Amino acid sequence: MSLDLNQCVRDAHERNDYDKLISLFPYASLLGIECLRMGDDMVFRLPANKDNIGNPVLPAIHGGVIAGFMEHSAMLHLLMFMEIPHLPKIIDFSIDYLRAGHYRDTFVRCQVWRQGRRVANVAITAWQTNQTEPIATARAHFKVDEP
Repeated sequence: MSLDLNQCVRDAHERNDYDKLISLFPYASLLGIECLRMGDDMVFRLPANKDNIGNPVLPAIHGGVIAGFMEHSAMLHLLMFMEIPHLPKIIDFSIDYLRAGHYRDTFVRCQVWRQGRRVANVAITAWQTNQTEPIATARAHFKVDEP
């Protein structure tokens, strides 16, 4: 890949525009993931979209969409804050669905619990109306050393 990821991340931080970084992940672009910078923290937003509904009766977001949103948010978080020179690769992902993800905007916050030379462990929390009432939590491990 000829793209300098670290330069792309620096440009995104300077401009507070993360669209170019998100475009590196086609599924993240398809979902419409957005980044909201809040001081030194980053919150990811999945706008409400009828195409993401899995249960039209409630209506509720499809669980796979929630999981994909959380996984991609964690990858983006690693790129933005861990200064790794390439795209992280998922090793494993474990999710707990806690509440229905209703048809409304959904938000994610990530926290890196540990980053070694080869692997990073990320905790991910998704919520909709109140951050203290998550709809899902997840844990992911990513390979962060050279591919």
